[in-house]
Parts: sequence; structure tokens; C-alpha cells
Amino acid sequence: MPDSGETIGVIPARYGSTRFPGKPLAMIAGKPMIRHVYEAASQARLLGRIIVATDDRRIYDAVRGFGGEAVITSAAHRTGTDRVAEVARQNQAPHYINIQGDEPLIEPGMIDAVARMLAEDAPMATLAVRIASRSELFDQNTVKVVLAADGSALYFSRHAIPFPRKYLDGGVDVDLAASNYLRHLGTYGYSRAALLAVADHEPCEMEELESLEQLRALYMGIKIRVAVVDSTSPCVDVPGDVEEVERILSARGAHRWQSTSS
Repeated sequence: MPDSGETIGVIPARYGSTRFPGKPLAMIAGKPMIRHVYEAASQARLLGRIIVATDDRRIYDAVRGFGGEAVITSAAHRTGTDRVAEVARQNQAPHYINIQGDEPLIEPGMIDAVARMLAEDAPMATLAVRIASRSELFDQNTVKVVLAADGSALYFSRHAIPFPRKYLDGGVDVDLAASNYLRHLGTYGYSRAALLAVADHEPCEMEELESLEQLRALYMGIKIRVAVVDSTSPCVDVPGDVEEVERILSARGAHRWQSTSS
């Protein structure tokens, strides 16, 4: 088993979300969302530390108030990766995992899956899940990924990749059961060297065209390993998503962190 002390989980938490200002502090089942994420990450077996990286004193105080570790990072950061990189510059751990701060139901096993790939010398690692519906395949808000034979990412896109021409030219619907279309999940792991290299590199054209930051790493020649998992967790994008998360939490009860991923 990998040494848990080698990996730091970082939860970037920005107060000024356009669609949901103050989102990390939104109350879900009596706790701020950032606490749900932190407590879920704490159940991962392969993290040595968990740090909330925020630009806002209110979030910092909330995390410290429930006993979590937090740091104030620059308000000038454009992305969560930049915020994670600031943490990495202040620490010497070899591996870092960017844990999305708007996934209060993230499964600890998914974090561990990323940590294992890093321990196997992947410079970057992330997750994917099979696409189950046609609407999801053609939804530009759903990021797709295609893999090489060795399980590394070939490309990420907001469009259906590979394009299902053999189905559409034949006038039939896409056979998702016979295909391997994958949706990218936003948990990233990095070696310290890869993280700092990506953060220091200027954006590339395909990254800006697709609005997908991970394409910068591929452009730079950094291999991104991908583990395909069996389940995912809902994101809180807008205030209306809170009710759905509370419903799921209520249904899970004591079995909340029972993971179906490995």
C-alpha cells in the first residue's frame, strides 16, 4: 500500500462563485458544504494531510472552527490548480490531489484510486465513469475523455469523442452498451513536479478553445493516467442542488461513505 504521508489532499475553495456566491459555506444538513467535503476526504486511507486552500477569511475561519487545516491563498488565482500549486510551493510532499470543493458526497475510495496511480509514478492522474445516456454524450457541459491502450488520456473534449459517425451515418442511435464512452470526473492528482510545471506554463490554444485546463498538460507532453470507476457524486453548482444532496444524505444514513469504487 502507498505511504499516506506522501500525498496531500487540497480542497480549493473560492467564495466568489458567479452562480452561487459563498458556495463553500452553503449549509447542507446542518453543516457548511466545505465541512462535508473535508470529512469525506478524511475517510480516504491514502492522504497524509488535507488542506483547504481559500482566498476568503470566512471560509478559512469556518474550516478552522471545525478543526480542519486551512491556508489563505492569493485572490489572483484563476483556477483551482493555481491554488493547489501555491500549497505545493509551501510543502515538499511528492504528491497532491485537487479535491473538488463542490462535491460534498465524494467517495473516499475515488480519492484513494487517484493516490494509487500517483504512487505508481503517474505524473498526473484522474478519474472517469462510463456514459450511460445519449443526452449526456452530446451535452457540452459533460466533459468526455478517450483513453490509450495503457489507460492514459488521449484527449478531453466537451464534444462527443470519438465522434459516433458509424452510428449516425447509418441513421441509428448510438449503442452506448457496446461502446466505451467516458465522462471525465474532476478529481486530479499530480506529482509535485508536474503540478508546478503546469501552473507555470502559459495556457495553450486547445485549452482556451475547449475551456478545459487539463489539455494544457497534454499539450506539454505530460501523461495523465485515468482510472475508470463505477460511480460518481453530484456537484453543487447552484442553490437548487442543495436539496438533492440533502435527499441523498438522508437516504444513505449511516452508510454514507460506503464506496462502490476501488
